[in-house]
Parts: sequence; C-alpha cells; structure tokens
Amino acid sequence: MEKSKTNQTLELAMKGREPEQTVALCLDNWRNPDIEQLSERFVNLEELSLVNVGLQSLKKFPKLESLKKLDLSDNFIANGLENLLNCPNLKHIQLNGNKINDFQQLECLKELKNLTHLDLFNCGVTDEEGYRQRIFAMIPQLKYVDGVDANDEYEDSDAEYDVEGRNIFNDDLCYFFIAEEDEEDMNNDGIDEE
Repeated sequence: MEKSKTNQTLELAMKGREPEQTVALCLDNWRNPDIEQLSERFVNLEELSLVNVGLQSLKKFPKLESLKKLDLSDNFIANGLENLLNCPNLKHIQLNGNKINDFQQLECLKELKNLTHLDLFNCGVTDEEGYRQRIFAMIPQLKYVDGVDANDEYEDSDAEYDVEGRNIFNDDLCYFFIAEEDEEDMNNDGIDEE
C-alpha cells in the first residue's frame, strides 16, 4: 500500500525517528496538512509549529497530552479552539494572524490551567482597545498576552529557548520540515541560471 503524502512528510520531518522519540516538530508551510496524523503516538511531543499551513479549524486536533508550546500563526482558524483542551499541559499558544475576531472564541482556553502565554497579534480581537486586560480577566492564569503582562510590562525572553529553557534549534530535539518550494529556493543559492 502506498504511503500518503502526509505520512511521507511526517517521516521526512522526523528524520527516521519514531513518533514516541519526537519532542519538537516544526511543520511550517506544510500545505493542507492532515492533522489527524499527528496522533496520540506522539506521546512526548512538547512543541509543535504549524505556521502558515492553511488550517481553518481545529476540529480534528489530536490529543497531545505532553504538548506545552503550540504555534498556529498565520492560518485561517476561526473555530475549534475547544479541541485544544485535549492538550492539558499547554503553556504557550501562538494564534497570531488567525480569524479570532470575537472574545467568545477564546473563552474555552480558561480551562487550560497551565496556559501562561497567549499570542494574538494580527487577530481581530486585538483591534479593540484594552483587549489584553479583557483577556487577562477571562483567562486569569495567563501571565502574558502578546508578550506583555497585566501591568503592561514586556516579557524578557530569548526566542531561541523553549518553555523549559532548552535550545529549540538543537537538532536532537527539533525536527524541521521545509516546504518543497522553500527547499528549491535554498538549493538555488540566489544565483539565476540562464
């Protein structure tokens, strides 16, 4: 039986390792992903990045109990955030550039007791003055909304480290997927051939 393109992509991104060995997975720019393939077999997955993959909903988002950091930036997500409750250890969610236009869409996140960071840049809710204070009131366990705390102080962070202080670019921890078109661009080295 021929493997699906989704399975082939996941195998490439995991560099031959088993799902159980995968701690961090970056699948940015993976067009039209079948997120159901990110099954419960990824028992140790702590970080997942699905930036710009075309997601419109999280209705079929898998149960990933070890997941702590999730980046869903630059998609078209407008509903299904309640499915993130299947990831009870989430500490940091990035929803930048999605169709989060109503505070009601975020209300379910108050059930994620470990959630301390929520990023919503370029979402409709951020157009409302005082949106951060409203979100802090709705989700009291949050420490930062868009990198700012309830006292309007900016978070002092280093983007190269995860929520546990590990270097996220350590090849033993993170498995990257580069979209085919990006891979071709990288191989070109910026030289135009005639």
